[in-house]
Amino acid sequence: MSDAKIGILTVSDRASRGEYEDRGGPAIREELSKILASPWTPVAKVIPDERPQIEAALKELCDQDGCCLVVTTGGTGPAARDVTPEATEAVCEKMMPGFGEMMRSVSLKVVPTAILSRQTAGIRGKSLIVNLPGKPSAIADCLGAVFPAIPYCIDLIGGPRLETNPAACKAFRPKGV
Repeated sequence: MSDAKIGILTVSDRASRGEYEDRGGPAIREELSKILASPWTPVAKVIPDERPQIEAALKELCDQDGCCLVVTTGGTGPAARDVTPEATEAVCEKMMPGFGEMMRSVSLKVVPTAILSRQTAGIRGKSLIVNLPGKPSAIADCLGAVFPAIPYCIDLIGGPRLETNPAACKAFRPKGV
């Protein structure tokens, strides 16, 4: 069995130009390293807040790189250049609004401005795309909140079986699955 590939896409003008250290991508990688017990390989990219580039990167990670899960960071706020959710919706066949609802619910317990967040998730082929916020502490909160459902979702769309470290995150699967 080969390692599952997981895309980590940082959407940031400044980080893509090298003016700002990408802290979101490494935070996702660190959280996934705690959560996942099964072998996985990260496929990381840093791109600017440009919708055509975001759409192209998502398609590449799903279609060419074969990532069963693509986790994005950045571009989910209300600012004019925040277009990650629109790019995600454009490339997905099915949207999974429960992911965004859960992430906002968890974040609202920490900061009232979480209501401004537009994270979403969707399915492209055999890949699940999940938009996370850009702040590393929010990444940990949000990924921890939604990850229990991710392995079963990936099972349902024909992806590889992801096993979690129960001390960090207990994946939910119906009995016998």
